[in-house]
Parts: sequence; structure tokens; C-alpha cells
Amino acid sequence: MMRFLLSALPAGLVLALAAAPTAHAQNTALDARIAQLATQEESKVIAWRRDIHEHPELGNQETRTAGIIAAHLKKLGLEVQTGVGRTGVVGILRGGKPGPVVALRADMDGLPLTENNDLPFASKVKATYLGQPVGVMHACGHDTHVAMLMGAAEVLSQVKADLPGTVKFIFQPAEEGSLPGVEGGAKLMVKEGVLDKPKVDAVFGVHINAKTEVGNLNYRPGGEMASSDRFTIKVHGKGAHGAAPWYSVDPVVTAAQIIMGLQTIVSREVKLIDDAAVVTVGTINGGVRYNVIPPDVEMSGTVRALNPEVQKQIWASIRRIATNIAESAGATAEVTIEPYVPITINNPALTAQMLPTLQAVAGASNVHEIKAVTGAEDFSFYQEKVPGVFLFVGGMTKGQDPATAADHHTAGFRIDESGLTLGVKTLATLAADYLSAKKP
Repeated sequence: MMRFLLSALPAGLVLALAAAPTAHAQNTALDARIAQLATQEESKVIAWRRDIHEHPELGNQETRTAGIIAAHLKKLGLEVQTGVGRTGVVGILRGGKPGPVVALRADMDGLPLTENNDLPFASKVKATYLGQPVGVMHACGHDTHVAMLMGAAEVLSQVKADLPGTVKFIFQPAEEGSLPGVEGGAKLMVKEGVLDKPKVDAVFGVHINAKTEVGNLNYRPGGEMASSDRFTIKVHGKGAHGAAPWYSVDPVVTAAQIIMGLQTIVSREVKLIDDAAVVTVGTINGGVRYNVIPPDVEMSGTVRALNPEVQKQIWASIRRIATNIAESAGATAEVTIEPYVPITINNPALTAQMLPTLQAVAGASNVHEIKAVTGAEDFSFYQEKVPGVFLFVGGMTKGQDPATAADHHTAGFRIDESGLTLGVKTLATLAADYLSAKKP
């Protein structure tokens, strides 16, 4: 596995990595202490997770969650900043020795879903989202992320005298997105300087995975998760009576042709043997009556890509196909593309450097390089500024068939809490090993 990773790096960097002892090798005693402390924290971490799960909050509304986090970090003696990126919390732990700065990140927000679980701590919270009454649920595991990072903060605070540098704990709101027109999430936190004062040298994050067995860690160097962009196409034609379509420039038929045309982008233009990509139309709206041809139709959808050049290629193809098909029908098409989340790109050199740490924490046989996924993560905004690595932690009961596990963003989503301690160990050990390996 390491051989594969190193083969993708410049020759000079390969020699440097080969000559230097790994971070974990230099830090064995401290890492053993971290593992012991993380195990002792298990009941606390589970209790935090259950409390947060029972009281979920939508993006940019995580005031209760933020209050719990801030109180915990203050109790540990950390420097605490609140209201970062609206409701975010940042804790700063200064080690007993000089050194670099490493950041650890967790997201805090829930989703507008009504939970369908028989858990004693299942959410019964209600809210209003886009003007509609909704249930609120932690259906993606952000409650576990908060709990694991709170645990890592407690563990590292107990060994801070041995840490050569500073650890910044970033508790981020609105990873799932803000309301239309409202800025939030990682992008806003970066804009407000979360990676500065002190300046962060590297950032790590983990995400629980409901279809990966507990005890396992999954990663990928390079493009790991896709970019996510929203596109809107407004087709302008000419309305008419449904019984006399020859008087119209039918935007419904034109929109249908555009939708079919868009499907040729991935199947015929993207070199799929190199990079996966997705173009999906998710909404189409037009007309108010069955026998009236409307003047306009609007559709919207998402673009996912794992290569920035492919992403730009798809944008250009959407514009070309939509406008030319519309013109061929005598209509016009107005295309808007809104970049939302960049590609989550794990820094290859940092991934190679920290792989021995992951293998030591979870066991080499439990650390897996995975294929890229077309889901998106706004952790990518941190990675645009500093080297970063994003990992997946197993949250499925051992022996369970992944096909039977409820997926993320569904009402039946659930996590095996026995996997949380590995998340705490991973976050804390990555921070300690990175600080010990990097010279100030």
C-alpha cells in the first residue's frame, strides 16, 4: 500500500519520506498513552453523542450544541472562540513544547428529516425548513463527529505537556449547506480566518460510515470525494393551446430533449476510465394545466466531478448542449451554474506520511484504500488552503450485511457506537504524530 502511494510522489519527496522515521515510530509511548485515555473516555463520548442526537439542530442554528462544546473546551482549559462562522466553536490547545499547528475538524448540523428509529434517544425535534414543518435528525452522523472530537480534545489536554506544538479544534456548523442566500459552513469559517491566528499547517477530519464495519478506517490519496455544483436551465419558448401545438415553441419538448442531451456528457465526453463524473437533473417545473403549453420550463440538477478539469469540461458541455438544443427548436436556454463544494483532495504526501499512524491505531489489516465516492464534503474548503486528510471511520455492527444498513441521509440511519473510540484515537493520534514529526 505504501509502495503504491509513494509511486505517485516526486522522487525527491519519496527519498525524504523513506529516510525519515515515521511520525508514529518516534511517538510510540505517547501514542500508547493516547490509546489508553481514549478507551477510558468511551462512556463519556457515547453519552455526548446520545444527547446531541436527541437534540439535533439545523445548519447555522446549532446554538445548544455549540454551548455544550464551548463549556467542555473551557473546562479543559483551552482557549475558546465562539460565534465563528455564525455558530461555530474553536478551541486552541497549546502544547508544552514549541512546534507547528494542526487542526482537527467536526461538523455539527442535523438534517430536515423525521427520524424512524426505536432508539431511546431518537430525535423528536421539529422545526421549519424553507417554510415547511419538518422533523430534525442527525441522519449523517455529525453527532458522532462532535462527540469524537470532544473526546479527542479531552485526551490531548491530558498529554499537552508532551505535545510539541498547538492543536486547533474546529467545530463547524452547516456542513449540509445553508439556506438559500445565507453564507455558512467551512467556506465561511475559512473566510473568517479559522485557519489563522495561529496559522494552521495541516488539517485532519473524519466521517462516520454506516456501511463500514466498526474497527475499520477508509481513506484515499488525491481526489476522494466529488465536487458538488448546482445548475439551473430556464427554457424560454412560446405558449399555446395544447390542441394547437404548431402555434407554440414548446419548452416542454425542448426541455426533454435537453435532459436527454445532458446524459451524453458523462457517457460520451468524459473519459470515465480516468475520472468518474455525474450529471443529474433533479427537478423540472413548467405549466399549470394539462392542455396548455407553457411559455417557460425550468430544470435544476447537480454536477459531481473528481477532477477540476473534468468539472470545467462538464460546465462547458451543459451550456453548449442546452443552448444549441434550445436554438434548434426556436427557443432559448438560460444556463446558470453555481459552484458549491470543491473536490475533497487528500494531500498525497501528507496521506503517505500519516498512513503508518492509521495502521498503528486501527491495525494494518483494518486500514483500506477505497475508490473515490461522488458524495461531497465541504472539508474541501480547508484543503484548498492547507494540506489535509479526510478519513472514514467504520460505524456498522460487525458481521452486518452493508446492504441491510440504512444509508446516510435516511430516516432509519443509525450507528454502532462501539466504533466511536477508534475515531477518538485516530483524531488524537494523528494530531500528536503530526506535531512530533514536523520540525518547528
